[in-house]
Formats: sequence, C-alpha cells, structure tokens
Amino acid sequence: QVQLVESGGGLVQPGDSLRLSCAASGGTFSSYVMGWFRQAPGNEREFVGSISMSGETSYVPSSMEGRFTISRDNAKNTLYLQMDSLKPEDTAVYYCAANRRGGSAWSSYNYWGQGTQVTVSS
Repeated sequence: QVQLVESGGGLVQPGDSLRLSCAASGGTFSSYVMGWFRQAPGNEREFVGSISMSGETSYVPSSMEGRFTISRDNAKNTLYLQMDSLKPEDTAVYYCAANRRGGSAWSSYNYWGQGTQVTVSS
C-alpha cells in the first residue's frame, strides 16, 4: 500500500509557473500508474493527467496540453506536475493518485494524497 504526500502549492500570479511534487512511500512506486487531479470549490474532481509506470508515456487533456507536464523519478519515488502559464481558473486543490491501470476517472484510483492548494491570483 502506497502513501502519497503532495507539496509545492502556493499563491502565484497569472502567467507564473509552479512545480508540484508527490512523494510516495510504503510501496513499489514504479509498479503504479500515477495521476494528477484537481478540485476547485463547488466543482467535480477533474483529471489533470497521468503517467505510465516507467514514465515513458504521459497524458494530459488537450485543454491543459502545452501548459502542464507530468513526469516521475522512480529512483526518488516522486511524481511531478510542472505547470506553466498559470491562469486564475487553475486555482484548485491538486491531488496525486495511484493505481495499477491508469485512466482518467478519479474513482479508478485507489490511493490519494491529502492535496496541495494552488491559487493563481493577481
């Protein structure tokens, strides 16, 4: 069973960049597909992207493509989300999650971090 802890959130201005990290422990990190989700107040939890176990393949929705990049370092048991050109509508709590088979549905992920707040405001 893997435990996940996100970090790196904060208050930034529109157009800024931010990199979130998700540290994993208690399991074999490289045996999990990892995903990022976000949730703004009053909204459903939204899929931000996922990355394969090896890190060779990643996916972000087209609405975020070009601004968000997912990567992982299996030697460090860490997942990353690089966010560039941030917009106020990116404001949300960001969560990392893990499962064995990937996908974009939050319900398919078994393990979750506690979330980190990202606020984009001038």
